[in-house]
Amino acid sequence: MKPYIMEEHENGVLLFRINREDKRNAVNYEVMEGLEKALELALQEHIKVLAITGTGDKAFCSGGDLTAFHGLKTEEEALQMLQRMYKLLMKLNFLPIPTIAVLNGAAVGGGCELASACDYRIAAPHARAGFIQGTLAITTGWGGGTLISEKILPSAAMKMLMEASLFNADQLKELGFIDAIFDGSPLQGCQEFLRHALNIEANVLKAYKKILIQKWVHSGLEKRAEEEIRRCAVLWEDEAHHKQVEKFLKK
Repeated sequence: MKPYIMEEHENGVLLFRINREDKRNAVNYEVMEGLEKALELALQEHIKVLAITGTGDKAFCSGGDLTAFHGLKTEEEALQMLQRMYKLLMKLNFLPIPTIAVLNGAAVGGGCELASACDYRIAAPHARAGFIQGTLAITTGWGGGTLISEKILPSAAMKMLMEASLFNADQLKELGFIDAIFDGSPLQGCQEFLRHALNIEANVLKAYKKILIQKWVHSGLEKRAEEEIRRCAVLWEDEAHHKQVEKFLKK
């Protein structure tokens, strides 16, 4: 079964779906390859919006697949993986069209980082989300800490990052992490939330997105995010992290 699905829908919506329901839609190297392809397809002139979601109703994305990445022990080994996903999230963040994360279920750890790279985030009523990396004795490692600090109030971002716990949909709305709670399928939720924007010419949407992109370029967002992942790589090598991962995998 392919670990991701890409679909083009009416009104210029490109939907990228992580298709690893049995793994709670965790990111592995194949999902990374699929996201790279989606980011390339999203540059076509007729695409107005890139939407990202997961298969099923339990998980949007549970972050990095620990069974795939547990073999990474040293700072250097971890940094190679972290940099690869960091570069993808930067491409997603700087994509010249609007992007939306549709939380069909839980967004955990790196799943929150993926959502943070999008311009909008909406969630199903039962969805929960949290940057739980701290419970594994590491920090955000794909640039998500820097990204979410740009997207919501700094105090709300610090609360989510430092508490390393899960928040329900109502709490996420209050924190500003999500923009709306939707009913129905992820596609329906996306199209309803963006129904007015999808009627606007693509070049107009791109012109407005450029305002955000210029802000992030001038503020040195990429450099700040790269420093973030380097700090994570240092923590990744620590024994404290490996012990927490072992404990998690034994659950």
